[in-house]
Amino acid sequence: MKKQYVSNSQESTPMFKSPLLEPLSKVHFSVPLFIYIPVIGYFLYQALAIQHNSIGVFLGSLAGGLLLWTITEYVLHRFVFHFEPQSSWGQRLHFIFHGVHHDYPNDALRLVMPPSVSIPLAFGFYWLFKSLLPMHMVPAFFAAFVSGYLFYDISHYALHHLPMKNGFMKKMKQHHMRHHYQDSTKGYGVSSSLWDVLFRSDFDK
Repeated sequence: MKKQYVSNSQESTPMFKSPLLEPLSKVHFSVPLFIYIPVIGYFLYQALAIQHNSIGVFLGSLAGGLLLWTITEYVLHRFVFHFEPQSSWGQRLHFIFHGVHHDYPNDALRLVMPPSVSIPLAFGFYWLFKSLLPMHMVPAFFAAFVSGYLFYDISHYALHHLPMKNGFMKKMKQHHMRHHYQDSTKGYGVSSSLWDVLFRSDFDK
């Protein structure tokens, strides 16, 4: 079987010659926590104290936001991050976005999404939800969506760097490690394997 990785070192391999771009491609795993926990808290406050959501609306919005995150994570990973263009510049772009992670899966500074990518995406999704949903549902929906992203980002780091003894997390780690070291055309869900099961991209038992 073809080797699925280049190195398991935790050190970062240089991606850019530019002294400006190279630091922007690296991020400590704690950075998303400092950025997005206040965002989540703010929108939960908006939902309960400003929009005065009922329990039903609040819980329904949370459930919808979390569910949408799981399918968003799956679609991005399978169809965007694993799309491999034929052109040389396309292949370079693919390497920057996701190829480097498969070549160096334990690079400790490239396991969570850089804010230079996640913040514009967060604004884009917020605008989308605001355009499509009733305004009173948007804060809780967005808070849950961002919470799903944050769980994905932090758990992704943990799956690569921490031993998992808990049953749920242990299954998550096994699932993701098979994606890296057994077959990268399966197992696209990181925080949930739900859509792998539904879309038949899960590993054979």
